[in-house]
Amino acid sequence: MAVKKDYYEVLGVSKDASADEIKKAYRKLAKQHHPDMHKDDNKDASAEKFKEASEAYAVLSDEQKRQQYDQFGHAAFDQNGGGAGFGGFGGFGDFMGGGGFGDIFDSFFGGGTSRQRTGPIRGSDLRMEMTITFEEAAFGISKDVKLNKDVTCDTCGGTGAKKGTQAKTCTTCGGSGQMRQQRSTAFGNFVNVVDCPDCGGKGTIIKDPCNVCHGRGIHKQQKTLKVNIPAGIDNAQVITLRGEGGIGQRGGPPGDLQIYIYVKPHEYFKREGVDLYLEMPVSFVDATLGAELTVPTLDGKAKYKMGEGTQTGTVFRLKDKGIKHLRSNRKGSLYVIVKVEIPKKLNEKQKTLLREFDKASKSRKKSFFERVKGK
Repeated sequence: MAVKKDYYEVLGVSKDASADEIKKAYRKLAKQHHPDMHKDDNKDASAEKFKEASEAYAVLSDEQKRQQYDQFGHAAFDQNGGGAGFGGFGGFGDFMGGGGFGDIFDSFFGGGTSRQRTGPIRGSDLRMEMTITFEEAAFGISKDVKLNKDVTCDTCGGTGAKKGTQAKTCTTCGGSGQMRQQRSTAFGNFVNVVDCPDCGGKGTIIKDPCNVCHGRGIHKQQKTLKVNIPAGIDNAQVITLRGEGGIGQRGGPPGDLQIYIYVKPHEYFKREGVDLYLEMPVSFVDATLGAELTVPTLDGKAKYKMGEGTQTGTVFRLKDKGIKHLRSNRKGSLYVIVKVEIPKKLNEKQKTLLREFDKASKSRKKSFFERVKGK
């Protein structure tokens, strides 16, 4: 009787290898030596190595069996030696066909049997982009959008068959739309489920197709939709129109249309959430003496009494002059940032008056340097 190789040696891992290392080693060997990956003249040798690697993985991937193997070696699984043996946990043949090897192969390679969805399938979501102005985003607007999308054919009612005729059940697959293909290997039979080649997975065959949709049951059509854009929507937010996406399959519901909103920037206003910010130029005289300012807002003009001696960078707030909250009637605020304008060109009279003003100011107030020196 041939002496079995050490399981760790078979997988090419150390005795303290982690579960992930063992799994990766087995996966590599399984791909390398699977019989279906080799020609007939190499199948037997590959099958033996594949079986050897699978047997090693069956033990080392199970914590309890690995402990037994580390303690007793192959004797722990030798039926004649009184151990658990492969017979003790179902036999290697049962291990392959009863969920062990099948589960391993399924987790690594998608399984010996592919499973296809046969029930209703929801339609795909469609996406489009829309650009609106700053004001449209602030106050809301209703817009019409046009898109070409698949719709159910009105002529045939979605059956794909010419009016007055109907689709026939596919005799090849019996209406299931699927065929089972069986392959025999050294380790048993593998069953693969594929679309029926005659009906393309539909389960029916159309002999007289509809002359509008040509048997598809759907066709492209331009559709106009009204989109209500709510007041307060912000840049990059999404409006979803339920049921306006792709058509579902096998009776599944349609998908949604997602409209991504992009807002053009405003020339003067900056937005942060529901608040607006505005830099407002103010004359040197108004900032010094104080004045009643006329402030532009999104919905008209507002008055604000600015006090004497207002400095550049001063911020004042106009409540409820910002953007409407999406889910309430409350509004944000408008924050006005004062920018004092210094005149660049003065005539001689203006310069003279400013010099007299400066002289009068110095007579009443210590200079900055004098105040610093006094400290």
